[in-house]
Amino acid sequence: MPTILGQNQYGKAENRVVKITRDGATHHIKDLNVSVSLSGDMDEVHYSGSNASVLPTDTTKNTVFAFAKEHGIESAEQFGILLARHFVTSQEPIHRARIRIEEYAWERIEHGGKGAHSFVRQGQETRLTQVTYDGERWEVVSGLKDLVVMNSTDSEFWGYVKDRYTTLPEAYDRILATQVSGRWRFNWTDDEQETPDWEQSYEQTKKHMLRAFAETYSLSLQQTLYQMGARIIDHRGEIDEVRFSLPNKHHFLVDLEPFGLKNATEDGAVYYAADRPYGLIEATILRDGCEARIPVDLTNL
Repeated sequence: MPTILGQNQYGKAENRVVKITRDGATHHIKDLNVSVSLSGDMDEVHYSGSNASVLPTDTTKNTVFAFAKEHGIESAEQFGILLARHFVTSQEPIHRARIRIEEYAWERIEHGGKGAHSFVRQGQETRLTQVTYDGERWEVVSGLKDLVVMNSTDSEFWGYVKDRYTTLPEAYDRILATQVSGRWRFNWTDDEQETPDWEQSYEQTKKHMLRAFAETYSLSLQQTLYQMGARIIDHRGEIDEVRFSLPNKHHFLVDLEPFGLKNATEDGAVYYAADRPYGLIEATILRDGCEARIPVDLTNL
């Protein structure tokens, strides 16, 4: 049976680049994990092994480090845009470039010595961005993962469907905790548009997401998820689509009655934090009139 080549791409994954910018005695860090993926006229290398159209993956690695030095790193998005534009415009066989970046944050350590060059790695979340360019149009999807949040009250869960296998008791005062994995798609798609302030956008988007989590009296994690996405879209005009994947970090009341102890939420309860299995709540929130483009399965983004 004859075969044909389907979708294909190649590149160098997980290039760890750390750029130090010196402003006198004050230093600034950008710590990125950059993955490059290229596609285009690459049929022949698969069919015959000819590398005539192949830019070596080692070259893409070198480009990442050289660009960090030559252009600096203002933001993950800006750096991804520079790289994607370069690969598509400098190599005729390359028609599309996708740059994925994880950014790791560092917090300055305040001390009594001279200079400001000591840092501690922040552990709150990993910042993410994916930049795709086909020579004409851009798609920028940013986000974060591993941001753990909790409300110790103002959460309920009751009135759900019950059948013969239901054992979960209704809860009218519970802990609501999750580990946020979120992506948001910008409506900046071509060079004629004004470029967003990527750093401010990330800070403000995270702020509104956390405000919505904290301020929503939750009757379900689905309701909280929707409020988080809706608040981002309502307050950030540069974003048209938000997708969240929220595992429900279950906290169950410990049965202390065998020890003669009452374990009531109103008295300050003791909980068992279960890591698995967990409920997994996922949804996309869109600006009215916009089309969903962020993949349903975030593991493929």
